[in-house]
Amino acid sequence: MSGIGGPYVLGIDCGTQSLRSALFDLRGKLIASESTPYPIDYPRVSWAEQNPEQWWQAVRVTVPGVLRAAGVRPREVLGVSVDGTACTVVCCDRDGTPLRPAVLWMDQRAHEEAAEVTATGDPVLRYAGGPESPEWMIPKAMWLKRHEPEVYERAEVICEGTDWLMHRLTGSWTASLNCTTCKWNYARPEGGWPERLLATLDMSELLERWPNEVLPMGRPAGHVTMRAAEEIGLLPDTPVAEGGIDAYAGMIGLNVVQPGRMAMVMGSSTCHLALCSEARFDSNVWGPFPDALTEGTWVLEGGQTATGSIVKWFADNFAAREMLEAKNHGRSQYELLDELAAQVEPGAEGLVLLDYWQGNRTPLRDPLARGAIWGLSLRHELGHVMRAIYEGTAMGTRHILEDLRSTGFEPQGIYAAGGGTRSQLWLQIHADACQVPIYLTDEPEATALGTAVCAAYGAGLFESLQEASQRMVRISREIEPNRLWASTYDELFKRYTSTYEALKDLMHEARSEQVR
Repeated sequence: MSGIGGPYVLGIDCGTQSLRSALFDLRGKLIASESTPYPIDYPRVSWAEQNPEQWWQAVRVTVPGVLRAAGVRPREVLGVSVDGTACTVVCCDRDGTPLRPAVLWMDQRAHEEAAEVTATGDPVLRYAGGPESPEWMIPKAMWLKRHEPEVYERAEVICEGTDWLMHRLTGSWTASLNCTTCKWNYARPEGGWPERLLATLDMSELLERWPNEVLPMGRPAGHVTMRAAEEIGLLPDTPVAEGGIDAYAGMIGLNVVQPGRMAMVMGSSTCHLALCSEARFDSNVWGPFPDALTEGTWVLEGGQTATGSIVKWFADNFAAREMLEAKNHGRSQYELLDELAAQVEPGAEGLVLLDYWQGNRTPLRDPLARGAIWGLSLRHELGHVMRAIYEGTAMGTRHILEDLRSTGFEPQGIYAAGGGTRSQLWLQIHADACQVPIYLTDEPEATALGTAVCAAYGAGLFESLQEASQRMVRISREIEPNRLWASTYDELFKRYTSTYEALKDLMHEARSEQVR
């Protein structure tokens, strides 16, 4: 594809399983994209790690690849930004050399430390929704200090994966206001850095290891260095805008920049992000996060730790025959599994599935919860289980939505993006289970687009992040809920929530020793 006509902006999306670089014009049209996968290491149950150097290697492959595919010259790229998973913690030297594998966002090893943070009762915790998550920065740093003290002491910088990539691009250490607010207990209404909380936890030295410049998403953060330019094929001094969490970039790429809207980003996990004009503190989801997306607004964040990763787990481990059949016919394995699931009526003939393969983020906040399926009989086949996975994950979304409604937030609609939106069946099940319309945009990769929107704003091509989003995002389709299945899913939701209550003690008993 020819890139004649520019200018262009580049979004780098560092996901859980792969990194994608995507080039957009200023109307939000995708010009070219390329992705490179990398592995995840699971050293123990509920642990997850990754080598940061593989992220940069993926940048080195995908950025030049995108420019070649688009026929775009480096001088036509006017801005770049980065998003990533969070909280993915990197310990490194000041020059960026990693000292150990990154502790991925989904890693639950710091559950005891998270409980200690919660037990402080520090007022700053109300901006995180109360209980601290073991996924977040402070509990993970506490775990490293206790269990890997030599690494902790050597670490000159402890940061997000996004910060690390920004440093590789610019040579400067900055932190995203988005990441620090949502994952580091940074709260502007309380003065910013959680100094009192860190002192209580005997972790005050962590402040010296964090990047000290905090910037909102889309704010100019630096320029591509000569070294980075040589490695990835951009011009030196190309403007780099501050990025943030992948799901929040998805909000921008879905034009969820007006209060009252809600984004649902469906990837390995699913994030639910409600934008509010005022703080809402009576919720079991995370937040309210002040100024996390745009200044003057608040975000309530719900999340499921495993959704798309459950689909992949099932396909990889139990659908080898279907994978071979799909390959022989030049089709996607997931397309074939969708067809099998679509042949099963809502309710999957009595199957109930809990989507807690990697614990529950919200609203239960239970890292020791685990996945379950019951109701199996000899009649049930592959399609039944596939449908049960789709319905169980949709019930997790409904559980979060019910919690948001309890605060008075009623979404005008759910704006969906991510790899999960490739399944029309999965989307329809979400709409039916939640009885809320779902909106899709022209560009399904909203995360990469949202990061490109940040790049455009940071390069001075638009007056505000909101204007950039409104100009570069277009709604293309609406999925209406089927009212006929409302009662079926009401009943399934009751069984879904009751199942956790029935199994909770057994889950904790079985897993508590394995997550230490």
